Amino acid sequence: MTSSAAQPTVSALLARAAQLSLATGVAVFGIKLAGYVLTGSVGLLSDALESTVNVAAALLLMLTLRFSARPADDEHPYGHAKAEYLSSFSEGLLIGIAGVLIIQTSVLRLLHPKPVEASALGLGLTVVASVINLLVGLHLSRQGRQLHSPALLADGQHVLSDVWSSGLVLAGVLLAIATGWNWLDPLIGLLVALLVLRVGWRVLRGAVGGLLDERLSGEEIARLREAIDRHRAAFLEVHDLRTRRAGRDTFVDFHLILPSDMPLHQAHDICDKIEDDLMEALPGLGVTIHIEPEYLAHSGTHPRVTDIRMH
Repeated sequence: MTSSAAQPTVSALLARAAQLSLATGVAVFGIKLAGYVLTGSVGLLSDALESTVNVAAALLLMLTLRFSARPADDEHPYGHAKAEYLSSFSEGLLIGIAGVLIIQTSVLRLLHPKPVEASALGLGLTVVASVINLLVGLHLSRQGRQLHSPALLADGQHVLSDVWSSGLVLAGVLLAIATGWNWLDPLIGLLVALLVLRVGWRVLRGAVGGLLDERLSGEEIARLREAIDRHRAAFLEVHDLRTRRAGRDTFVDFHLILPSDMPLHQAHDICDKIEDDLMEALPGLGVTIHIEPEYLAHSGTHPRVTDIRMH
């Protein structure tokens, strides 16, 4: 019989995913660099340069996940999980730098074109690297969603973007070899740069949104509404419902209007039941309920008014 203690913790799963990302990044960079050496393709070189960002991002991911796993303390009563957004933001910047480097390399090759060598081995290595990235990227993205880790999800999206950019590079190399139009190779390099910059922008935007406490998704808020609404017979009104996400943690707070003559112990029991249902709807949720007397109801109709206002 397997005990629950033997199951890996969320922190352990995240650490394994980060280690896999780092090992994959190093291996794929070596494979793509070998492909460039064999073909002389600036497209493959740009692809290899972008892979260096994967390695740097994986290192940063490991450090950030280790820090974010620290428990709450006196100076950080809500924990350290929000540090993951700093990792995502830094990764977005690194992706942007890689895009700029690719543009620089591609423009220089456009001005001074060189023939691309037809190396089946070099092209084959690119395909192998892409397959590795595809499998690992899908795994990291899935783990990031399941474990509610924005840093891991961003890293998975970054790795998957490497797959699409590698596909463009491979197409450019094959076209340049087939047609003899050497300018096609650096042109594809520019297209790769635009794709990389687009991914970098998306990662940056997601990180900034987390740092600025964006609300939960509409689907998650609907689940919270449903959980609260199960107790509609016990309260008069709910308003000023607010949600936010901090890394792997989520929080909700709202005002709960109760009858003025309700005993304190009964009000406490109602709050406990609502909290239980909310945490069942979104495991790990932090709940804060502010109780108010009925004369503060916004709707002005009694009794048993339910006016769930979202912010």
